[in-house]
Amino acid sequence: MDKSIGIIILAAGASTRLGQPKQLLIYQKYSLIFNTVKVAVNSGCAPIVVVLGAYADLIFPEIRNFPVKIVKNCNWQEGMNTSIKVGLNSLKANKKNLIATVLMVCDQPFISTQIIKKIINLYYLKGKEIVACEYAHTFGVPALFSAKFFPEMLNLKTAKGAKQIIKNYSHLVATVDFPKGEIDIDTFADYERLTNL
Repeated sequence: MDKSIGIIILAAGASTRLGQPKQLLIYQKYSLIFNTVKVAVNSGCAPIVVVLGAYADLIFPEIRNFPVKIVKNCNWQEGMNTSIKVGLNSLKANKKNLIATVLMVCDQPFISTQIIKKIINLYYLKGKEIVACEYAHTFGVPALFSAKFFPEMLNLKTAKGAKQIIKNYSHLVATVDFPKGEIDIDTFADYERLTNL
C-alpha cells in the first residue's frame, strides 16, 4: 500500500482585523489562497484538503479547479483547532495510510513548493516526528506532523492551533529555515507593506 503525506490548508478565518477576506487579497497577480493551493498541489503531496469557513462561498470559485478536497468548518468562529479537526478527519476519510500531514495557512505570501519539499525531505532524512519552519525566533507553519500526533491534533483545546504540540515536543522537532515565513497578513497595513516590498 502506498504511504502518503497529506496537506491541510487552513483558510476558514474571518480576517476580522483586515475587514475583508485575506484569502482573496491579490499578491503578484493571484489571490493568496490561489497561490497557497497551487504550492500545495505542486509539492506532490496527496490528498490535499482546504478548510473554508467564513467567506466560503466567495473563496470556493478561486480554487474549485484544483485537484483538492474542499471542506467547510461550520464552527470556524471557535478557532483554528476546529479547522485542524475538520481537515484531519477529511484527510483520514480520503486516505487510510497517511504517515504524516503538513499544516499550511493561507496568509504567508512567500510560501513556495520548495519549502514544502524541504520539509518532507527533512522528515525522511532525519526521521523526526515533527518538522516545522523556523522564523522570527520561533517555530511555526508550514509544519509536518507524523501520524503519531493525529490523536492530539484531533483533541486540541486551544483556539490557536497546533503550535502547542510543537512547543510540547520541541525535542522531536527538526526545522527548516523560512525567514520570510514571519510575513503574514493580519491588517491592511501588513498588506500595504507587502505590496510595497
